[in-house]
Amino acid sequence: MKVLYAIQGTGNGHLSRARDVIPALLKQNVTLDILVSGIQADIQLPYPVKYQLKGLSFIFGKKGGVDIWKTYYRANSLRLQREVKSIPVEEYDLIINDFEPITAWACKLKSKDCFSFSHQAAVLSPKAPKPKKKDPLGKWILNNYAPTSHQFGLHFKSYESGIFTPIIRNDIRLAALSTLEHYTVYLPSYSDEKLLKFLSNINGVRWEVFSKHNKKEYINNNIHIQPITNEAFVKSMATSKGILCGAGFETPAESLFMKKKLLVIPMKGQYEQQCNAAALAEMGVPIIKSLKNKHLNTLQKWLDTDTIITVDYPDNTDNIVSQLLKESQKKH
Repeated sequence: MKVLYAIQGTGNGHLSRARDVIPALLKQNVTLDILVSGIQADIQLPYPVKYQLKGLSFIFGKKGGVDIWKTYYRANSLRLQREVKSIPVEEYDLIINDFEPITAWACKLKSKDCFSFSHQAAVLSPKAPKPKKKDPLGKWILNNYAPTSHQFGLHFKSYESGIFTPIIRNDIRLAALSTLEHYTVYLPSYSDEKLLKFLSNINGVRWEVFSKHNKKEYINNNIHIQPITNEAFVKSMATSKGILCGAGFETPAESLFMKKKLLVIPMKGQYEQQCNAAALAEMGVPIIKSLKNKHLNTLQKWLDTDTIITVDYPDNTDNIVSQLLKESQKKH
């Protein structure tokens, strides 16, 4: 069986998950090609990538949201059209898509089956939690950014059949856990300056901030700013007292798996993160909306409590991949 695995390269979560999905696919004795589109990831895949495309990346801003103008500016529509036409999806027996727009649209235009294997597929389920505030445009973008014909979803809970608990990468599963005196921070849509200004309001707390905007490491009083590397980030999380991050999927799921207390700030104008925040709030995770000083009381309350939310995230990657391959074979 010839398989194309297409991965979104905005942020680190999709590529982190792929590092575990790829070995599970190779165990199935498939001929595997890998496609990555996007320009916002900080980690590399330890596998050969056959197709590396610019794709359609959401560009992180520095004020808590996506930089719409930079995203629009870099979304060269003629280049996107060329990329969509350049991928020979018809040559593959199976297309697996992790929220990757180029292959999704190539399949749609050629009426080719495309199997979504992503968190976004689960977020769109009617049974998954949604924010109280409606966002028709955000929902439309999530539905149409990378449209697929079949859905295998991943979420914080298995809300229905076809939705599985998170794939926790081996780096996290095998990490040596302990509790030192620092808190780990990963908020890539905020500038270092905003983070320094907000976090410096809390005295007597050590913050380890992983920055998407700075390539140099430095310390400002009780705040340690450093660029993102997988090894340093995993070690910081595994030894932290707690984790402050965006309402993405992978980092909150990994934090819960490691039994670390968690506080999240959903990105502004990002419907998926608003949905994630709704799901996490249902589970008991505290949420703040921004880095405004009015939220300092919630932050301090979180620092003063030791509430851990219990989850059960078994290692089921091989099982999900096997189910996906069986389902695709039914379609032929």
